[in-house]
Amino acid sequence: MRAPISVILPTLNAGADLPACLMALGEGLGAGVIRELIVSDGGSSDATLQIAEAAGARIVTGPAARAEQLRRGAAAAEGEWLLFLEAGSALAPGWTGPVLRHLMTDRAAAFRLASRSAQPLARLAAGWANLRSRLLARPSAAQGLLIRRALYETTGGYRDLPEGEDLGLASALRGRLVLLPARVTMPAAARGDAAS
Repeated sequence: MRAPISVILPTLNAGADLPACLMALGEGLGAGVIRELIVSDGGSSDATLQIAEAAGARIVTGPAARAEQLRRGAAAAEGEWLLFLEAGSALAPGWTGPVLRHLMTDRAAAFRLASRSAQPLARLAAGWANLRSRLLARPSAAQGLLIRRALYETTGGYRDLPEGEDLGLASALRGRLVLLPARVTMPAAARGDAAS
């Protein structure tokens, strides 16, 4: 049986953060849960594509609109499950256990967020993202999204919405999304959506 998860990373000049993300995914390769890695690039001018290619990723390219990048990645994926991750986010050791258990369900899942920064504001943003995920079922992009392909397609996937592509999909998943007992860390200078 082939591994079930296609990992999809939207990138744009992510060369500085991508290696940590890829190294953390190695655990999933060893556990036999990752089928493929798809990098959906929006026109990087740094070493992002060379790093992705060296890691054996399939690369798809196009405009840098984030929802469009995510849709391109999903369209290219072959796995039964899709794992959308930020290129700067790194899964903490031991993530494969909770993910393997989750694959027995039909629900979507996000990871608990932690910051690599010691700054109080960064820690506060991560704590707020976790609380929002638990109470409102609205994870930030930095928390990743693990979703069965059939559920992704049924909900309409990522759409271009004023409130953000992540929040639109999270709203469609209300009641069908859980927070996994596994962490993902974001870099010190992460995107603003962790606190939005």
